[in-house]
Amino acid sequence: MYQEQPCPAGRELRDFDRDPPSVSVVPFRIPPSDEVHSAPKSTPARTSSERKSRKGDERPVNAAERKFLMPGIGEGEVVARVGRPDMSTAGGRKTVRWTYLPTPDDPQTITTLTFEFGRLIEVERKVVRTP
Repeated sequence: MYQEQPCPAGRELRDFDRDPPSVSVVPFRIPPSDEVHSAPKSTPARTSSERKSRKGDERPVNAAERKFLMPGIGEGEVVARVGRPDMSTAGGRKTVRWTYLPTPDDPQTITTLTFEFGRLIEVERKVVRTP
């Protein structure tokens, strides 16, 4: 914000060059592939990068594509490009959130997608550092 006079005492804006913000470090461990999902005993658990699309197409999904998702595309296109999410809110709601955990193709990044009426409206990517 620009103004003609200086800010009153105690109301100055923070100078990030002199006083940078602290960085939050969230410990995160990528579990071995057999711990990723609680899949039934008859099917082995697969990581996000190993998942196949649901339509029977045998091509593996590419987790590196997550960084290219843009608002406006539908849920089906997201699943075709990056696969099913690792976690999601309950379906049938107006707004749904999908979360993708880090994988070797998309390391140290948690991607959260927000859909409204089946259309992507927000992409949030957070970098997490492992100790």
